[in-house]
This record gives sequence, structure tokens and C-alpha cells, in this order.
Amino acid sequence: MWLYVVALVGLYCLVRWHRERQVVSHLRDKYVFITGCDSGFGNLLARQLDMRGLRVLAACLTEKGAEQLRTQTSDRLETVSLDVTKTESISAAAQWVKERVEDIGLWGLVNNAGISVPSAPNEWLTKQDFATILDVNLLGMIEVTLSLLPLVRKARGRVVNVSSMAGRLSLVGGGYCISKYGVEAFSDSLRYCTGIGPCLSPPVPGLLWELFARV
Repeated sequence: MWLYVVALVGLYCLVRWHRERQVVSHLRDKYVFITGCDSGFGNLLARQLDMRGLRVLAACLTEKGAEQLRTQTSDRLETVSLDVTKTESISAAAQWVKERVEDIGLWGLVNNAGISVPSAPNEWLTKQDFATILDVNLLGMIEVTLSLLPLVRKARGRVVNVSSMAGRLSLVGGGYCISKYGVEAFSDSLRYCTGIGPCLSPPVPGLLWELFARV
């Protein structure tokens, strides 16, 4: 019995070691677009990928957030203003991305922008309270994805939709958990219908990150 357990653990460690040794080539030629880079996880990811040499296209809600990010990164990183609740802002950002990636395409799209408030017992909230979160976390994510999907296809890239454990278990009232269930469902349908495999962030850290991240 214990011999089988040890063998399985050993096999798991071997597979994980092998996967971690895999290195993506030509990182400096690959573009990644990230939403919600003013602070939190999006900001950290933008800086990390920039350090690794990727060409990061960072979307920020505020000019202050964009300016702070630029001071912490290399000249490769570029920022653009984006409000995921406004169609005209998304269209402008998509055109901006297209002009930069040209025929190379978009290697990665990270839908990180999200909010978690207002959250409270449902009977304390109004319809607009639910809509405020859904517009950012779900509908905005869907519209950004649809706008940039042709560029992702061109580079044979991937879509990363930041989810959380709230997409599996409703812990609080309000639109947050509903939006994350929607993120999970949209990601599944995107993978099945287009063949482009989204990767959802680990559920538990996702919730913790988003409690502190802004759009």
C-alpha cells in the first residue's frame, strides 16, 4: 500500500519537475494584454511578465495607475486607458492593441479587471448593486474577450480569465459570486466552442487577490 503511495508521489514530483523546466522561447516577441493593472494582481503580473522579457500591454482605469506602473517597469511595457464597462473604451483599446501587435497577434489575454463590492446579504441590495459588479466582472470580460479573440487566434494564444473560489461556492450575497460563476461558465463555453483553452486562476488565491484589487 505505502509503496504505491510513494510511487505516485514520486511520479507527481517528476512530472512537476519536468513541466517547470519547460521554457517558452522568443518571449520578447510575444504580446500579452492584461486588464486591471492599476493595482493588485494585474499590476503584479504586468511587472513580473515585463521582468521576464514579454511585451506587456497593460490596461489601467486611471492615468495615475498607468503612470505608477510605467515608472516600475521597462520601456517595453505600454499602457492604455480602459473602462471595461464602456463599449467605446473597449473598442478603442482593441484598436490600440491591434496597431501594436500587427501580424504577430496576441499571445496572451488576461482578463483580470474586477471588483468585489457592493457585497452584503441580498435583501439589503438593489438590482443596480448587482449590475455594478456584473458589468465589470462578467459582461466587461466577455466584451473584451470577443473584441480581442481574432488577435489571440492569429498568435495561437491563450485566454486567462481570473476566477475565484466564489465561482464554485457562494460565500456572500451580491453580484460577486454570481459574476464568478459566470466567468467559469463563459470560460468553459469559450474552450468548447472555439478550441482556445482559457486557464482559470487558482480558485482560492483568486478571491483573496480580488478583494484588494480595483478595476
